[in-house]
Amino acid sequence: VRLVESGGGVVQPGDSLKLSCRPSERTQFHNARGWFRQAPGREREFVAAISSTGSTQYYADSVEGRFYISRNDAENTVTLEMDNLTPDDTAVYYCAAAITAQSLREGKPNYLGQGTQVTVSS
Repeated sequence: VRLVESGGGVVQPGDSLKLSCRPSERTQFHNARGWFRQAPGREREFVAAISSTGSTQYYADSVEGRFYISRNDAENTVTLEMDNLTPDDTAVYYCAAAITAQSLREGKPNYLGQGTQVTVSS
C-alpha cells in the first residue's frame, strides 16, 4: 500500500495549511497514522500521530498547540491542520502509518509516503 499526500504549498508566516493523506488503494487502512517532516540539511523528525481508533494523538513539542491531526476512516484519510506557520515549519512532509501511534512517535513507521513540500516564506 502506498500513501499519497496532498495539500502542500507556499504560504506566508502566520498562515494556515491543511495536508491530507490517503492510501493509493481503495482498501480499509486501520493502522495508526501520522506525519513526519524533513527540512533541508536536517534529519527526518516526527510531527504528529493518531491511534487507529482516533482516541490518542501525539505531537512534537515544536508543533503542539499549532498543528492538529485527525482521521476520517469512512474516507480513509488522515489530515494535518497546521496553523500559525513559521519559516521553521518549512520541510517536506511525509504521511506515515504503523501498527501503533507510539511506534510513529518513536520514529518507526511501517509505511511512508513520497512527501509534499511545505514552504513558509514572506
